[in-house]
Amino acid sequence: MRSNKFLRPSLIGGLISVAFSSVAAAQTYGLPSGSVPPMLQGIGIDQNLNAQIPLELTFKDETGQAVRLGQYFRDKPVVLALVYYECPGLCDLILNGLTHAMQQVSLNVGSDYDVVTVSFNPEETWQLAGAKKSNYIEKYNRPGAQASVKAGWHFLTGKPDAIKSLADSVGFHYKYDPISKQFAHASAIMILTPEGKIARYFYGIEYKPRDFRLGLVEASANKIGTTADQVMLFCYHYDPMTGKYGVIIAQVTRVLGTATVLALGAFVFIMLRRDRHAAAGRSA
Repeated sequence: MRSNKFLRPSLIGGLISVAFSSVAAAQTYGLPSGSVPPMLQGIGIDQNLNAQIPLELTFKDETGQAVRLGQYFRDKPVVLALVYYECPGLCDLILNGLTHAMQQVSLNVGSDYDVVTVSFNPEETWQLAGAKKSNYIEKYNRPGAQASVKAGWHFLTGKPDAIKSLADSVGFHYKYDPISKQFAHASAIMILTPEGKIARYFYGIEYKPRDFRLGLVEASANKIGTTADQVMLFCYHYDPMTGKYGVIIAQVTRVLGTATVLALGAFVFIMLRRDRHAAAGRSA
């Protein structure tokens, strides 16, 4: 980390993706502030699990229409991504990782969940948002789902006060570097409940499809997903420190133990029944 003090400001945007683990860890896990370069201090994500985001905030959508944030929160969970559209590298990596996770799960954008992407650069226009949406709709490219993804994936721009209020509510901290004219920020997506409460944070630029799906199912209060998802949620537990789902050994052991007992019971029943039939045949 020592050599980072001498990095040129023009490299900050590209290096954030590499430095995320140290930056976010320092912010989230309380590491010493000296462990990150001065420009990056204070950048990161505070987990505000179960906090309510301000649904009354207004933004502009990708068509230039004024929209209220709350109109995207009705009966489905919502994935929230805070990026900016002219970001030189990291934001596209976040959106690429999100798109890949969306492609890998059978749940469909627009019908099972919505995605709200918000630019935290107040200088960006709705035209930029529209171009970015067109690009990612094309990348998503799921057969038969073009209409639903267009209706369910929203790209917003906003004024400084609205952006700051939303970012503060989800614990998202970033800084603008006037020398490089770029924003330094951490990388994550958030999953929110249909009521607009923060359910899960997934860090980095790649999001495991299993975690992504379980997060959506859990945030929906089991209104989406399958019986298999319910079993998975019983055996896996969300760890807020890592932003991932891990196996709960005790519950898995209990499930396996119960399954073993049932299997043994069935085996004993079948064997006893076979013995009875054999004895009855001999006596006849």
